[in-house]
Parts: sequence; structure tokens; C-alpha cells
Amino acid sequence: MEPKGDLFNGMSCAPFIDMTQLLRRFTGALTLDAGAYEDIEHDPHAAMQSMAVVAVVCMAGGFAGMGLGVIGPAGFVAAAIIALGGWLVWSATIVALGTGPLAEPETHSDNRELLRVLGFAAAPGIFLVFAAMRSAAPVVFVIVTLWMLAAAVRGVRQALDYHTTSRALAVCTIALIVALGMLGAFATVFSVGVISQ
Repeated sequence: MEPKGDLFNGMSCAPFIDMTQLLRRFTGALTLDAGAYEDIEHDPHAAMQSMAVVAVVCMAGGFAGMGLGVIGPAGFVAAAIIALGGWLVWSATIVALGTGPLAEPETHSDNRELLRVLGFAAAPGIFLVFAAMRSAAPVVFVIVTLWMLAAAVRGVRQALDYHTTSRALAVCTIALIVALGMLGAFATVFSVGVISQ
């Protein structure tokens, strides 16, 4: 029997992830397939798959750090942690806004459902790996950010049962601005600390 209130309550404890299902959902998330997001929302066992997607995207963020001049294993880890932090802030803000002040009367979703969907909405972030090429980095960041925004909008609309895409777009855009602002502030503080040493 699983303990009540456990973070992993309702998740599969299977020692492996169904790769066929994961790839189907991953592809669906990349192509903004509403059915894939509905499937992810309603499957509590998709949580491990969602975490795997976020982990791979964070590793891609680590490689992307090379495009910004971050060098070595410590730089890779730092960039991956920053990518994870950005996703966490973005997701937390979407959850807070989407189920709170910007919710519709028909909105009914628990945080786990929404976080599963947002994990898969990060799927376009896998292409951050191409930002390791310094000359391509700015273009890659813009394309991937917009693609992730579109994926989040599709996922949020499905998970929160919004009637319009514009409400999901507002929630995700505000959350993206908050996340980018926090990452920018962190980068500024970090760079000032490095320069002063």
C-alpha cells in the first residue's frame, strides 16, 4: 500500500519506462497533438515519462551552455541546473495562474496532471543541444522558446479544459516572462559575482 500524500503516490513503480509509449507521447508533444496531451493528463503512470523528458531537456540545456561559452563538466552541470530551474519556475507559475486567478469555471485539474503535461511540453527543448554551436545559439534559443511556448499552450488548454487558446496563451506567456526574468536576474547576479572575483 502506498502512503497517502507521497509525491509519487499513484505513479508506477515499474523498473522501466515503456519506450514505445514514451516516444509516441514525445512525438505527439513535439507536433502539438491535443490527443497526446489528453493521454498524458489522464495517465498517472506518465509521471516518470514526464520526468524523463525534463531530464533529457535539461541535459540538452547543459550542452546549450557551450554555445554561451560555458566550458567543462562543471559548466555543463551548471547549465543543466539552470535549465531545470527555468522549467520549475515556469511550471510553478503556470500552475499558480492556470488553476488560480486565470482559471475558467470549468477548470478542474490537479497539480500532478498539469505537471505531467508540462513535462512533455518541454519536449522541444531537446533541440537546445544545437545551441552548442555558438553561431547558431541565438536562433536556436528563439525557435526552441517559441516552440516550447506553443507546446505549453496546447498542453495547458487540454489539461485545464480552457475553452479558448487565448487564455492558455496568456497563462503561458506570463509564466514565461516570469521565468525568463528570474533566469536573467540569476545570470546577472552570477556574472557580477564572477567578475568581482
